[in-house]
Amino acid sequence: MTLPASRPAAAHDEQFAPADATIAIVTFNRSALLTRLLTSITAMDPKPGHVVIVDNASTDDTTDVVESFRDGIGTEIVYRRLDTNTGGSGGFSEGMRIAYELGSTWIWVMDDDVEVLPDGLAKMGKWAPRFRSIQGRRYDFDGSEFYWQYRIAERLGIPIPFAPSGFDASGYKEMNSGCFEGMFIHRDIVAQIGLPDPRFFIYWDDQTYGWLASRVTTSVIVNEFVLRRTREIKQWDMGIRHMNASSNAYRYYIMRNRALIKRYYRSLGVYQPVLFGLGTALTFTKELIRLLFVERTVRGTSNLFRGLRDGRAIARDPQWQPMPPLAVG
Repeated sequence: MTLPASRPAAAHDEQFAPADATIAIVTFNRSALLTRLLTSITAMDPKPGHVVIVDNASTDDTTDVVESFRDGIGTEIVYRRLDTNTGGSGGFSEGMRIAYELGSTWIWVMDDDVEVLPDGLAKMGKWAPRFRSIQGRRYDFDGSEFYWQYRIAERLGIPIPFAPSGFDASGYKEMNSGCFEGMFIHRDIVAQIGLPDPRFFIYWDDQTYGWLASRVTTSVIVNEFVLRRTREIKQWDMGIRHMNASSNAYRYYIMRNRALIKRYYRSLGVYQPVLFGLGTALTFTKELIRLLFVERTVRGTSNLFRGLRDGRAIARDPQWQPMPPLAVG
């Protein structure tokens, strides 16, 4: 996989057309949350040309919920129910593939636990002539401003937790990461870097994808509130920032998927063993802190070690290849 290190200037002649945008949603057994999201899309002005819903083999009434919105949502719904649960990574990969094959110019990806503000697409669209990888802002469940770690320490492969949160008069800040809870990306970038990698299953997938995008274009987070989180998550309030609760599955993939990041770094010639190893150690320590101070337990550490063990097999796999680009040249 070869990507240019330089990025084009942040200016494009192409004007934004809402009908050329697609919202791609991934859902799994959360039909009540999906209902809220689809209801919010019904109230949008303007609306996207398509709404793609990827269902990770839900066993609840998700299919019925989707069908109930077909006639009233005001745009075309494309529903894809997968045979198995492929995780958020697999769902977003499939959702972006469908949107790309529909001919969408812009793809706006999101989980089912957010709702879109009525003017959200208009706010994102006003930045589209300037940038091709854009992240909007979100309100948290309680209405507070949600802080997202938009920059990573590249050699460590981890987010910078205290990157400045304020915006200057420009209204944007450059980022080198990504978040599938609101990533707004141009099809030309998807063509260059390929689809999100489903092998992550969950965790680090969007950070890695956003990092890949930032290597071929100027990626930005803009001072526009476009989403609101609709699910309350247990947190540890540290004053300036919050630390969310996790799960055993997340703990496993947080450590296992460090090996996938390592493979991408190697393929692009940026891997530095000592610094990346330090990033992995810091990640492990952070998860221990999360267990102690957010979840008030020490149970779950075995999943961290199991993830590290299984990651070693990925790191040694001679057949491993990064996701291929969708277009050549």
